[in-house]
Formats: sequence, C-alpha cells, structure tokens
Amino acid sequence: QLRPAESGGGLVQSGGSLRLSCADPGGVVAHYAFAWFRQAPGKEREEVACISINGARTRYSDSAKGRFTITKNNAENTVYLQMNSLQPEDSGVYYCAASNIACEYKMDFWGKGTLVTVSA
Repeated sequence: QLRPAESGGGLVQSGGSLRLSCADPGGVVAHYAFAWFRQAPGKEREEVACISINGARTRYSDSAKGRFTITKNNAENTVYLQMNSLQPEDSGVYYCAASNIACEYKMDFWGKGTLVTVSA
C-alpha cells in the first residue's frame, strides 16, 4: 500500500519559492497519478496540481497556473511541487495524494501533509 510522505514545507516571505517533495520508499510512484492539495484554515481542501501516471499530462488550479510546477521523478521515486512567487493566500497544509487510475478519479492514498506559511 502506498504511504506518501510530504516534506519541504516551511515559512517563506511573499514572492519567495518552496519545493515540496512527496516520497514513499516502499512504493513505486511510477504506477500512480499524483496530486497536491491545499487546505487553508477555515477553507475546504482544494486540488492545486495533478500529474498523470506516465507524467505526460498535468493540470493546475487557476491560482497555481504559471507559478507552480508538478513533476514526477521515477528514478528518485519522488513527486515534486515547485512553488514560485508565493503569496500569503498560498498558505495552508499541503497534502500529497495518489490514484492508481488517473487525476480524474478519487485519490486512494494520502499523506499527512506539510505546512506552508507565506508571510506578507
């Protein structure tokens, strides 16, 4: 069973960058579609980005387009979310999730999240 684990969160100033990582040493990321979700305090969890099983297709929320990039490195067994030009509204807990079918399907496996805080 896949058990994704996020890392890379932290405190960053507005306009800065962070790279989040999602890894599962016991799994094989190449077999899954992966998504990053964000949950801000008092708000519902929302999908930020998703990458297909073969890595050929990606999709982003409107707020993430042009600033965030999701990639999958099968050799490192890791999925990344590069976040640039961060704004305070990007703050929240970021979760990594995986589906063994596609981005359009329910995510079956979830990490515990990593906190991102963007100061003004």
